[in-house]
Amino acid sequence: MPSELELKAVVTDPAALRDALLGAGGIRRFRGLLRDRRLDRDGALLARDQILRVRRWIPEQGTERAEIAWKGPTGVSSDGMKQREEIELEVEDGEAAERLFEALGYREAQAIDRYVEVYHLGGTVVRLEWYPRMDVLVEIEGDVAGIEEVIRTLRLPRERCLPDALPSFALRFEERTGRPAVLAEAELAGAPPTWSEA
Repeated sequence: MPSELELKAVVTDPAALRDALLGAGGIRRFRGLLRDRRLDRDGALLARDQILRVRRWIPEQGTERAEIAWKGPTGVSSDGMKQREEIELEVEDGEAAERLFEALGYREAQAIDRYVEVYHLGGTVVRLEWYPRMDVLVEIEGDVAGIEEVIRTLRLPRERCLPDALPSFALRFEERTGRPAVLAEAELAGAPPTWSEA
């Protein structure tokens, strides 16, 4: 079963990182909204550290696409990368996929909305992520050599590139700022999301 390797880091200057990506030959593959709906049935998946997700890619221009994904328990590889098994399928209609899972007894357990820019640098995927209210993150996904090469190329502080899951970044944001992190756009109560600055 395929597994993914990734690291995440807080980005203090997204424009500079974007320029560095483009200067290094990065190719932008997507820019727009990424809406995740994590589904569960009475917490059964959460108890096993598994995720069932419907993800909708809504581009600034062009046609929306969607994916269904299952992710296994989170681990850390011997190289210090976040690692988990993953099965992913593309579907035409994300809303229909959500309705299908609802008919099977799954309900929305968590909504995560973000504005993203996705770049390919060699065989490695680099994603800049603006959440409704939280730090901007960069996620680097690929094999170990590719991830490390991207970190060096973009001159990211290696010690800040972490295998941590999103809740850990949200908690650190809250501890540092004294403000609650907001990961779902519906929770903003009319305030502008941070991606209005992207």
